[in-house]
Amino acid sequence: MQWDEGIEGPALQIAACPHSPIRVQAGPGTGKSFGLRRRVARLLEEGNNPDRILLVTFTRVSAGDLERELDALSHPGVARVRKGTLHALSFSLLNQANVFEFTNRVPRPLLTFEERFLLEDLGRSDGFGDYYERRDRLKAFEAAWARELDSEPGWPEDEVDRRFQGHLEEWTRLHEALLIGELIPVTLMYLRSNPGCPELALFDHVLVDEYQDLNRAEQSFIDLISSRGKLVVVGDEDQSVYEYFRYAHPEGISAFDESHQGTFDIPLDRSRRCPSLIVEVANSLIQNNLRRTGRVLQSLPENVAGEINVVQWLGMEEEARGIAAYVGSMLDSGSFKAGKTLVLCPRRHFGYKIRDKLREGGHPAHSFFHEEALDGTPKKLDDCQAQEAFTLLSLIVNPDDRVSLRCWLGFGSPSLRAGEWQRLREYCSDEGPSPRQALDSIGAGELSIRHTTGIVSRYHSLLERTNVVSDLPLDDLIDHVFPVDEEWAEAFRLIIEENPDDESPSDVLESVRTGIIQPELPRDVEYVRVMSLYKSKGLNADLVIVCGCVEGLVPSKKKNLPFEQQRRYLEEQRRLFYVGITRARHTLVLSSVLSLPRALAHKMGAETQGGDQEFGNTMASTFIRELGPTCPMAIMGDDWEY
Repeated sequence: MQWDEGIEGPALQIAACPHSPIRVQAGPGTGKSFGLRRRVARLLEEGNNPDRILLVTFTRVSAGDLERELDALSHPGVARVRKGTLHALSFSLLNQANVFEFTNRVPRPLLTFEERFLLEDLGRSDGFGDYYERRDRLKAFEAAWARELDSEPGWPEDEVDRRFQGHLEEWTRLHEALLIGELIPVTLMYLRSNPGCPELALFDHVLVDEYQDLNRAEQSFIDLISSRGKLVVVGDEDQSVYEYFRYAHPEGISAFDESHQGTFDIPLDRSRRCPSLIVEVANSLIQNNLRRTGRVLQSLPENVAGEINVVQWLGMEEEARGIAAYVGSMLDSGSFKAGKTLVLCPRRHFGYKIRDKLREGGHPAHSFFHEEALDGTPKKLDDCQAQEAFTLLSLIVNPDDRVSLRCWLGFGSPSLRAGEWQRLREYCSDEGPSPRQALDSIGAGELSIRHTTGIVSRYHSLLERTNVVSDLPLDDLIDHVFPVDEEWAEAFRLIIEENPDDESPSDVLESVRTGIIQPELPRDVEYVRVMSLYKSKGLNADLVIVCGCVEGLVPSKKKNLPFEQQRRYLEEQRRLFYVGITRARHTLVLSSVLSLPRALAHKMGAETQGGDQEFGNTMASTFIRELGPTCPMAIMGDDWEY
């Protein structure tokens, strides 16, 4: 097949346009991947060196999709096209240039829960504010201090930010670690400081998908590596869902032309995927966001009308039974296939119940909540069992892992034993031993450090646990660390089962770490997939069910934020709901509950009012009423006829 065979309209423009830079504003289901794939085919057919073509996206899942789509071209040289995530590219460039060796950095990445210990330790210094302020500074640091669209990434301008960066870099160096979000700023500064480095001239063509999810540092990185070639960026401001978590900018795509002279625009606003009814309610929803350009998604005349059902249940048990019965009926009648059904949940607790009810009814279902596997409160031992187990496995594999040791010693303490750890750190900095060596000396009676009783006791418990498993076969070790009958261990065991070739604790740790940080989402399956709204990005299905649509979960709330930040976060949550509902190719079901167990509601962040001692009353998501007059009225689950 020639690159221009069977292609027309905007997709043909994407594939054929010779201009640079090119901005493609692409709504959900509008065919951006098709256009990008054909553009790469054209470049290859015209004789461009595949090694000098870069196709990059924000997530590993999206990168995997693009790679599969390119491989389907069966074109000579397509395997040599550089493709992957921006962070993977950054890591590769830093390794290639020996930057880690030059700067004496250890590229051991911190997981999200481990960052909590870093932030607690930084709280020992004056002027950095409370935990939430420190967390905000950490996000700003990872965005190279570019908090706003017009900020120039690179350097902190505020004195407190400068001191915070200094303490942060001291902590990561001492703990022989690197923040995942630090890769881009480090690469950016390397490229800026070395204009003659070969990495700046690696690519003739740079194509960037999901541009709206990049922060300003990442956008500057893209500008640098494409400065000697041609650039195509693809994105949609209405599908940007990482602004709060990492300073991604929806305006990055909508205002792209303001910072890139001569931008050539190719709009993609006609959805081939979404039924006309879903396009209508999606437009009604997203128009409630004030910070957007006003683009309107359209459906093609030949698209089906689609179907929307809005249902409410008394509680989670009733919702799980009802949704499972509905899905089972649809599958049994042949209306939908299991592999073309998505169940999206704001929290894993909803998803696990529905998955289990589907399985009880004889319908295959798998859940994908690996990103929540390490959730929990490290200050409470009964709420951080998953974190503790993962940390134990890390220390079994590498007893000198300083980050894991820091976490283990802090678990279960209201202060995460930050004061005791600081005293140990100061001794190690002054005298030279590693923290583990110092703790061994204390245990042997050769050393005494005042006010470290808590961490010494926790270290003894670590030695006891590692001694128990030291001679166990691998399967027994896994059962000890991740017990079969513990719900919190389920996600880990699923990941381990998916990697049957692992032969050592080190292999298992790598599989678990990869499965949590960069989980794979299988595409061609024969079972119902149950996952979070965030995970659904890039997917589509004939039947999409969004459950748990109650205030506090959909949308999630951040009441500790100032008013303006709360408004921005609400807009991001609305974009996330927009992403979820536009996954549907035929039928959309929106489900809510009238009450939740109080303890669980508090843990999940759901809002409750009234009720009794055990259960609190909830309210259906306000986003549902924003879907407009064409969205059908909600009905009780018992009255649902299908």
